[in-house]
Amino acid sequence: MGDTGRRALVAALLGALGASLGIAGVGHAYLREWRRGVAWFTFVLGSMLVLVSVFSDPSRVTADVDSLPLTVVAPILLLLSLSTFDAYYLARRGPIGHSGPDAVVCPHCGGEVDPDLQFCHWCSEPLSTHQSSDRRTQSR
Repeated sequence: MGDTGRRALVAALLGALGASLGIAGVGHAYLREWRRGVAWFTFVLGSMLVLVSVFSDPSRVTADVDSLPLTVVAPILLLLSLSTFDAYYLARRGPIGHSGPDAVVCPHCGGEVDPDLQFCHWCSEPLSTHQSSDRRTQSR
C-alpha cells in the first residue's frame, strides 16, 4: 500500500470515528484541509439544528439519540457518511494543487511549487534545486 492509499485509509477511519461520535470533518483535520473540515462540521451541525427544530418537539428533545425521529437521524447519518467519503476522496486524490505528471512537489508539505523558486510558497521551507529536479523526474 502506497503513501496515498495509507493516508486515504487513515482519513477514512478517522472520519468514521468522528462520524460515530457525531462530529464531521475529523478526517479532513487529519489531512490538514481545515476550511473543508470546518465547512463540513458547520454544515452538519446546522442541518441537525434545522432538522431537530422542524421535525421534533423541542420540549421532548434530550441528549439521547433514541428520542429523535428517523426523519432527523437518517439525514444526519447520511451527511456524516458523505463527510467521511469526502475525506477519503481528498486523500486518494493526492497532494494539493497538482496539475500533472510534470509538477514539482515540496518534500515537506506535498504542495505544488514553482521550480524556479528556492523555497516552497506553501510552507516556506527552503528547497534545493537538486531536490526539485529529482522530484520532477520521479513523478514521470
